[in-house]
Amino acid sequence: MSKRALLEVIALGPRDAVAAEAGGADRLELVTDMAADGLTPPRATFAAVRAAVGLPLRVMLRAADGFAAGDVAALCEEAAALRAEGAEEFVLGFLTPDGRPDLAAVTALAEVIDGCRWTFHRAIDRAADRDALRKELAGAAGAAGLDTYLTAGAAQGVDRGLPTLLAEQARTAAGEPGYAPRILVGGGLGLGHLPALRAAGLDAFHIGGAARPAGWSAPVEAAAVREWREALDLPVAQRV
Repeated sequence: MSKRALLEVIALGPRDAVAAEAGGADRLELVTDMAADGLTPPRATFAAVRAAVGLPLRVMLRAADGFAAGDVAALCEEAAALRAEGAEEFVLGFLTPDGRPDLAAVTALAEVIDGCRWTFHRAIDRAADRDALRKELAGAAGAAGLDTYLTAGAAQGVDRGLPTLLAEQARTAAGEPGYAPRILVGGGLGLGHLPALRAAGLDAFHIGGAARPAGWSAPVEAAAVREWREALDLPVAQRV
């Protein structure tokens, strides 16, 4: 019997969090300002969500739209404050102008969050070389705690990135260097993608707009999350 697939839902506040938990989410990604594709939430929002639900929370560390780290010292201060507030899991990811991982920024933040588990987010989908990025991060002593890559396989979304996701999952299963972190599929992900992804062994999925049928101006709906939970709980058809 295969293990339960992980379903992560983007939450902007306590109302989203409660609905996601009621719908069967396993984990939340907590952000603010989806117009900028998700930025670091206020500490008060984190505290309110933490008080509202028992789900694990991964908190975004990102100060502006795009993939440049910006003011790393200020971001480190915010990360330290969130840690002090009780945050235990994070999401981050920065690129240099030439599309390589910004190891200085990643290392500085990883030091502040001090071994907490974290996701390298969809910056990987904008990297100049995905394989090189993975291997650079795997070899960076300062990247301790990295256990997940949030990726669609391509900047354009899962429709375009599906072959890459399947190939990378095969490399993860084979234990290749740089491929130990779990693949969390997100970015243009639809229910129709699940059979191929699940058959390939992928077992972690991330949704945002799909949990909000009325759009980003409306809250998460428990029924929408439950539809994903039920789809992920179906028996997996194995590839032949």
